[in-house]
Amino acid sequence: MLEFIPFSFLDLLDILLVAMLLYYIYKLLKGTVAINIFIGIALIFIIWKITQALKMEMLSSILGYLLSGGAIALMIVFQQEIRKFLLMIGTTNFSNKRSFLKQLKFLQSEISPEIDTESILKACTNLSKTKTGALIVIERTNSLDFLINTGDAINALINNVILESIFFKNSPLHDGATIIRDNYIVATRVVLPISDSSKIPSRFGLRHRAALGISEKTDAVCLLVSEETGEISYIKDGEFVLYTTPEELNEKLKKDLI
Repeated sequence: MLEFIPFSFLDLLDILLVAMLLYYIYKLLKGTVAINIFIGIALIFIIWKITQALKMEMLSSILGYLLSGGAIALMIVFQQEIRKFLLMIGTTNFSNKRSFLKQLKFLQSEISPEIDTESILKACTNLSKTKTGALIVIERTNSLDFLINTGDAINALINNVILESIFFKNSPLHDGATIIRDNYIVATRVVLPISDSSKIPSRFGLRHRAALGISEKTDAVCLLVSEETGEISYIKDGEFVLYTTPEELNEKLKKDLI
């Protein structure tokens, strides 16, 4: 007589929660060197479980000690990613339905409208010609509400003229960063956390360090116009994203915002 493995609602819930956790971990590590380390650890864990099931006591014990003893080392290796994960969970606004759904974006086919990247890049190009410094932060899945409170909240549909006027040198709003969410400019004069990385070249100022800082702590992407050179930089995951043409930059930005 066949015996079926008992399967309850709690088992289903357990699987869904683990799947959600793995998804968030993948989102945090995707595109970074840490993803290769994570895959290696996952493979060791799977092999450990197989050796346990096959009752291979010696190999199972070695792998078990390796996984348990390496917990502290893993926390050091994944320091930035763990900080991002905790910040993402801590800034989830469960009382705000729209914000909460953004955190569960992978369950939705489409929550927010497509961001007008052309207008953003047009504004950056025009600002670049006059060497007008600018820092634009575009929210993705991690809520930036904790930053909006440090600046002036506004609610304006993205427009290159508005963006250029914000960063005009005599404008009272030009100092600090501007945050974009769901195709709207939601805040200006925002104070960003500064990256303390020693790898940043000395030629980069506070504007670059601020862009790198917020992209290290959240999954937001940043567009930056240098006041000294007029160069347009694209920053994601604490790194400069290289591009050769404005069209390529637009494609990269669109892809990252999907």
